[in-house]
Amino acid sequence: MDHDRGGREAPSGRPPRPEASGAASESPERSGEKAEWCGDEGTEWSGGSRERSRAPQRSVRVPPPRHPGDDHGSPARGEHPHARWPSADDPAGPLDPEGSDGPGPAGPRTPLRRSSVRGQILSALRSALDAGELVPGEVYSAPVLGDRFGVSATPVREAMQQLAAEGAVETVPNRGFRVVSRTPRDLSELSEIRLLIELPTVSRLARDAAPERLAALRPPAEATLRAAEAGDRGVYAQADRAFHRAVLTLCGNDHLVRVADDLHLRGQWPTGRGRGVLVADAVQHVALVDALVEGDIGAVRDLVRGHFAAAE
Repeated sequence: MDHDRGGREAPSGRPPRPEASGAASESPERSGEKAEWCGDEGTEWSGGSRERSRAPQRSVRVPPPRHPGDDHGSPARGEHPHARWPSADDPAGPLDPEGSDGPGPAGPRTPLRRSSVRGQILSALRSALDAGELVPGEVYSAPVLGDRFGVSATPVREAMQQLAAEGAVETVPNRGFRVVSRTPRDLSELSEIRLLIELPTVSRLARDAAPERLAALRPPAEATLRAAEAGDRGVYAQADRAFHRAVLTLCGNDHLVRVADDLHLRGQWPTGRGRGVLVADAVQHVALVDALVEGDIGAVRDLVRGHFAAAE
């Protein structure tokens, strides 16, 4: 006959009845039995029987999230530690990758909505290229630009890769992206290809398109003139592309529009033209719309040829 812990007899073959829940139980160390941890936290295997431990479960301390700009240690390879991104009210001018005189990455950040971050950054970088804030020949690091926008380097790198596909920048291994420099020959060749596409297309519009459809081109043409007169190169570059897309869209060939727009981008970045050149360019847009509405094919062809000759 076995005895339980209280001295009472227990039926043979039955395990001793456990004590009340409030009583202290022997630990594996006191009983000499080996305890093993297996599976779930807080579950102790002791002497082959499984008992749920009431000891608090172990916890893992999670460090607070790190944000770009929190660590101001040594810059990673390829970064420009003092890069400066100009804001609308920054009189210092273009972004300086070497940054000897501007605030570092800890300066004010441009807040971005988390939805479509890559698209927003791509748009901001295109505007910076149009305005000449990204300097031809200079290398820009995705982590530094990401810190300026308050995002990780990943969406910046993706946006830069898109710009590389458009021919605006080129990848520099282990450093970042270099803004391309267009030679006079590059610009001349791109203008020649654009002329081959746009001259027959616009001439056909002058012959076949309805005058009311052609008159709808006047607002985008006037938008380029306003931007040119204001001397805003970034706004002008966007308005210029919008006008040429609007003209070519009337032909109904989406593939042609995409090819011509890509060539336009490659020939437009970076732009170093002054206000006088921009105004003369925009005046030709307005004159082209007038000639199209009047159906003057000869004047249209002369204007298109002169327009691309001036762009070389």
